[in-house]
Amino acid sequence: MDSLSIRELIDQVSRGQIRIPAFQRGFVWDAERVAYLMDSIYKKYPFGSLMFWRTKEQLKFDRDLGPFKLPEPKEDYPVDYVLDGQQRVTSIFGVFQTTIEQSDTSDWTDIYFDLTAEPTVQDSQFIALAPGDVQPGKHFPLKTLFDTTAYRAATQGLPDDIIKRIDEMQAVFKETKIPVQISKTEDKTTVAIIFERVNRQGVELDTLQLLSAWTWSEEFQLQDQFEELAEELAPFGFADVGGDTDLLLRCCSAILTGDASPKALMDLNGANVREKFDTVTNGVKYGVDYLRSHYSVQTLHNLPFTTLLVPIAVFFAVSGNREASYTGDQARIIDKWFWRSAFSKRYSSGVLRNLKTDIEQMAALRDGKQSSLGDFTFNIDEDFFKANSFGMGNVNTKTFLLMLAKQGPVSFISGNKINLETTLKAANRSEFHHMMPRDFLKKTKQDVYDDNILANICFLSRADNRKLGGQAPSKYRTMMPEDISDILQSAVTTENLFSDDYQTFVNERATALTKIAEHLCAKP
Repeated sequence: MDSLSIRELIDQVSRGQIRIPAFQRGFVWDAERVAYLMDSIYKKYPFGSLMFWRTKEQLKFDRDLGPFKLPEPKEDYPVDYVLDGQQRVTSIFGVFQTTIEQSDTSDWTDIYFDLTAEPTVQDSQFIALAPGDVQPGKHFPLKTLFDTTAYRAATQGLPDDIIKRIDEMQAVFKETKIPVQISKTEDKTTVAIIFERVNRQGVELDTLQLLSAWTWSEEFQLQDQFEELAEELAPFGFADVGGDTDLLLRCCSAILTGDASPKALMDLNGANVREKFDTVTNGVKYGVDYLRSHYSVQTLHNLPFTTLLVPIAVFFAVSGNREASYTGDQARIIDKWFWRSAFSKRYSSGVLRNLKTDIEQMAALRDGKQSSLGDFTFNIDEDFFKANSFGMGNVNTKTFLLMLAKQGPVSFISGNKINLETTLKAANRSEFHHMMPRDFLKKTKQDVYDDNILANICFLSRADNRKLGGQAPSKYRTMMPEDISDILQSAVTTENLFSDDYQTFVNERATALTKIAEHLCAKP
């Protein structure tokens, strides 16, 4: 592993040789965190290594280093792009450099060594201060440490013991070596994989943000296109699609190449993307409309996996002003695939492999060719509804709620249809409640069973739940209409609910829910 002194890092950044690629998110640390980094360096605590990608080819677009605009690099030098450690590089450079002016909108705060702070293990001896808060003789400016003239002026007139302490502090920073891992390659695929593995947070295609930057960047203004699409979808509750860059890039790559992998996106031609971008936006818009009309999906958050939008967008991708259409047979196959993918948690692992298969088969279905879309095996039984707990953020709950929505749920008290658009768009716990109330189960000592399982949950507004309270089902039955057949059918239950026997009710409802799931998945 290589290393850089702080002086070397400052010099290389000042010359434009160390740069921030456009796919990085920008500088986000606040001044206090920068001060703590300085304290860690001073106390010789581990503060991590940097990772650079060294290349002879400068990217067409890159990012400023926080509030500092970097000069162009020399042509005969390689460029080191920061793959990991941008916040630390920007912090160190910003604290000590004295040659590059900050941007007019910068809120950078200088860091000072607090000469009165106790040298404890935990508390920081460095502090971020606005110019008006600096007390000479108490706060020593770190930005002078690598500028001989400024350092001499800052220490002038101070007592010898204070100067000695400052000199010792300066020596620590001058002697510090920053470990650096350098990847020397001109192969962008390799860089993509490195960046993905360093920055991965559970989403395999984080790399697509990197690829979008060097495939189109500002030349195509892809983000502007996404924002326009978000504005069009906002009235339907799907404005968040425009903010999910990874998802839209997957849709773009899948529609134009039949593959959503990083390599496929990297191989895209910018002109081709611009020329056919209306096909991409049509695919997404018609796909969203299908999700809303067929599965009551009101927001991106309702989808068990947002990735489900990608193959559906491929099916509906048409150019220009053409209107997307589908046959009854095509809809049945898409529906089978959708429900099987949701219940089997198809995109929880092997995402790229499964996505590529589904994209290919969805395109074949769209083009009237033989398609095996959704022809994969999985198991669904009563345990899905009895072993899985209700939680708005988990995949199984989202699948379960869309399945219940398919039954056309109605109010337990009025018998009126529940407004699914409002209820699902809110995507919160208040519109779903226990059919066998927790208080009742506790009073009757039936709380030995898990009361929060899916089989005990139904659509029930907060207002209805307040009226029904924590009473036994046999008690709240008196507040319901005389004819409750539609209510029971939409809630997938029977009069057995009012027997007040939790275990019998759960077993019966789980069996009924399983039959519906099997039907939706077209299980034989």
